[in-house]
Amino acid sequence: MARGTVVGSAVVVRQKYFWPDVQLNIWTIIMLATAGTILGIFAEFMAIQSQMRLPSPWILPYGVTVGAITFIFIIIELVLIAQRRLLPGVVMLFSFILLVLYLAGAIGTGIQLFGGKNINNQCNTYVFNMRQHGASVNTLAWLQQQNICQCWQAVFAFWIIGTVFLIWIMIIAAQVNANQFD
Repeated sequence: MARGTVVGSAVVVRQKYFWPDVQLNIWTIIMLATAGTILGIFAEFMAIQSQMRLPSPWILPYGVTVGAITFIFIIIELVLIAQRRLLPGVVMLFSFILLVLYLAGAIGTGIQLFGGKNINNQCNTYVFNMRQHGASVNTLAWLQQQNICQCWQAVFAFWIIGTVFLIWIMIIAAQVNANQFD
């Protein structure tokens, strides 16, 4: 697996790592969808808070930042794949950092959704149990409220999906490092 090049009196050894293409592609697509969903939903929530002249809870800019960091990580990963220089150690390190950020995001969103303010109960009481029909302003308002409630549920689910897929890529990187995909 190693190729040696003699440079003066030193030997440079380069280890080649073989990544499973299908698994890496699936992971990349799922994480792009996850990062885009988290970033998009929290950016929309920040715009709503701004329009209503309300302060944004910490979880909103946090989600936008983590989504952007995830995109940057994936872009770096794709560049390294194109150069055939994707190292398992780099993937494991950055995946672990993102894993901690995703766990914090899932906990923070869970607290907002199920904790003190209990957005989930408010959605069940005032939105899902009070359906509106017909061509009216009330129906449009209800549709927007339903969208906000479903966005909270979706973003919580995507924090969890991101966490699971970050653990998965760490396992793949460990297997690549051990040359189990030869």
